[in-house]
Amino acid sequence: MKKKLLLTLLSLFMLPLVAFSQTILEDSVMNGNNFQKAAFRLWIGKDIQIVRGIIVMVPGSNGNGRDMVNQPEWQALAKKHNMAILAADIKDKRSPNMAIEQYADVKNGTGQAMLDVLSRLATKSGHPELNTVPFALWGMSAGGEFNYEFACWKPERVITFIVNKGGVYYTALASEATRAVPGVFLTGEIDNPYRNNIVKGIYSVNRRFGAKWIFAEEPGQGHEFAKSEVFTLKYFDEIIPIRLDENGNLKPLSEMAFLGEVGTGKTADTETKNPFTDITSWLPNTVILELWKSLFQ
Repeated sequence: MKKKLLLTLLSLFMLPLVAFSQTILEDSVMNGNNFQKAAFRLWIGKDIQIVRGIIVMVPGSNGNGRDMVNQPEWQALAKKHNMAILAADIKDKRSPNMAIEQYADVKNGTGQAMLDVLSRLATKSGHPELNTVPFALWGMSAGGEFNYEFACWKPERVITFIVNKGGVYYTALASEATRAVPGVFLTGEIDNPYRNNIVKGIYSVNRRFGAKWIFAEEPGQGHEFAKSEVFTLKYFDEIIPIRLDENGNLKPLSEMAFLGEVGTGKTADTETKNPFTDITSWLPNTVILELWKSLFQ
């Protein structure tokens, strides 16, 4: 009787440790159509009972980014908005040119691999909502390529996405649905000109047809990401509540916004007839407008 009582008391004592501990899980898919490995680590904060969305973090070419779930600034952002973090370690199959990231073409395998892994992690974590909540996609170089192609493949699952100094893309003109998803396209003034021209070209053709996207070239920056990561943390903090309702459903962007001329930094609201001759950024509110200006400093 005493032993049974002791076990009961111990179980009651341990319940809060289980209920209020963070969740960290991993899963992977091997040897897919356009990848050798697609491995992911999931983090859910201890106080998050229902996940409203997922911050997806994808590193540069063939990099292992799973430890990015441990970064305190990203965890703080995820907790604030009741979101999980999913970080990737994706490897290409061997090919004659390993600088061409085949896995960035998500419609050919890696996208479905991520969703399949997430489905299994939803069961393991006890969070079935992971199967349906949308993504805020952050990535560096090839990670930005993955983000853009995912937004082209499944725009209905994307809160926002970041294209960050990548160089290999598989989609030129995105669909109307993708052009309605807020995205950020970043280049570095002294990065490889091929990368810069490719990113700006994809941005320009889609912006011409109304894409609600932002473009900025960071002065004095090469293939570097520290400044863009700081920007993205602030941008996500602002754009997530604009895009997500309290139940984790996506909201469309308002047509009321601001335009920022890329070459000059001048701005005007969308009610004003466009006075600009250079390409523009579509800026949903004054906070993001000021963030955009900060990238030129």
